[in-house]
Amino acid sequence: MGYGDDASVVRISDEIAVVQTVDYISPVVNDPYEFGRIAAANALSDIYAMGAVPSFALNIVGFPVNTLPIGYLKEILRGGTDMMADAGIPIIGGHTYDDHAPKYGLTVTGFVHPDRYVTKRSVKEGDILILTKPLGVGVITTAIDKGLASPENELRAIEVMTTLNDKASHVMMDVGIHACTDVTGFGLLGHLYEMVKESGLCAEVHFPSIPVIPDAWDLITDKTLSNGTRNNLQMLQEYVTWDETLRKYERWMLCDAQTSGGLLMAVSEEKQVLLCEELTKIGCLAAPIGKIRSQLEHESHLIVTR
Repeated sequence: MGYGDDASVVRISDEIAVVQTVDYISPVVNDPYEFGRIAAANALSDIYAMGAVPSFALNIVGFPVNTLPIGYLKEILRGGTDMMADAGIPIIGGHTYDDHAPKYGLTVTGFVHPDRYVTKRSVKEGDILILTKPLGVGVITTAIDKGLASPENELRAIEVMTTLNDKASHVMMDVGIHACTDVTGFGLLGHLYEMVKESGLCAEVHFPSIPVIPDAWDLITDKTLSNGTRNNLQMLQEYVTWDETLRKYERWMLCDAQTSGGLLMAVSEEKQVLLCEELTKIGCLAAPIGKIRSQLEHESHLIVTR
């Protein structure tokens, strides 16, 4: 496994490898129960991105016991438990600590054959990039935090964030892909940069092909850009060649810091149609958004076209 992959992999035998990850977040929606569900789905995604099957999890909870009612904590944990139950995974314990603000997440342990796990950096020239969830939840959750989002906006973001990546992971393993990562805090372009930065290849993405939650376009302004999104764009500036017609907020959206985002898969051109067909059969978004190509000397790691 390469440095910086989505989860750690430890070979136990010729047949079994343990895959383990940890992730926790602060509240991104107003409802504590839904926050718990989102945090659990988010923690599971690293396991799914590597093609492993999660087996059990441990809670990690930070909570201000002297300033928030204990019922809030109970709802967070109920949400996490219910989401893990939907995924067929038991929570077998955990750890709590007194914190100035609520935080919740999990360590998740899964298993995979040591010769079958998927890394984020094993892309190949000619691969087609497939995205399984729309962008924009970062814009919406920031708008929620600032009181600028409607209940309908919030419900749409919750729907996206609480959709598990389990079925999409099963499909990609059955079809066979070259690389995968989940799209979270570094945004689409940040995670795509991680996939290609050491490969001698570059990723070309076609902006009109990238799915975005419509509500996010309605909400995106300077006020609804998170610090994470701003940092993502700043960090990536020297690695991206932008189409000159792209507007400021279109560039922001490609760097939008996601929570519990979709899987970004790199699949051979020969298997692209099959992968998209199988993802569609299970009700999953399957958006071809770009291609891996040779990195010429004058090109950046990332190219965004219109």
